[in-house]
Amino acid sequence: MQLRRGNLFLVGLPGSGKSTLGRQLARRLGKTFVDADHELEQALGVTIATIFEIEGEASFRDREETALAAIVERSDIVLATGGGVVIRPANRARLRDNGTVVYLHAEPLTVFGRVRKSRHRPLLNTPDKLARLEELYRDRDPLYRDVADHVIGHDRHEMARFVDTLEAELQKDTPE
Repeated sequence: MQLRRGNLFLVGLPGSGKSTLGRQLARRLGKTFVDADHELEQALGVTIATIFEIEGEASFRDREETALAAIVERSDIVLATGGGVVIRPANRARLRDNGTVVYLHAEPLTVFGRVRKSRHRPLLNTPDKLARLEELYRDRDPLYRDVADHVIGHDRHEMARFVDTLEAELQKDTPE
């Protein structure tokens, strides 16, 4: 398995495990881990929730697109994207063109178990988080699948198998 530009980009619903798996992959593959949401917060000096509250989702998506354009120019990174990055066609094209994209597929009920008490996810700050996750899944699952080179389930064992396989393939592809 070849990684375009040495990059691996993780997409999926909020709470699907992108950051957790991304850190593990970066460590095992000797790459730099980048969390897109964290990068954006650092650059702006405020939380994503604050951006949503003050400027709204459209402005946040503009800022996210600008940040992504810069991040994907790097090489040898593992990137945990924000859950909504796939909404914009330009972002999907950037991801596709600059790295190998992996969709961490998780059903809304599974994600709900992970995020039900979270207060730092603006799109999930609703009275019925599960209903909101189901809506996001309906809207985004086709987009995640469209951009993905690989789809893996949220199950720890499936993720571990993917990591092992990727690591072995990359070592095999590395010249002696």
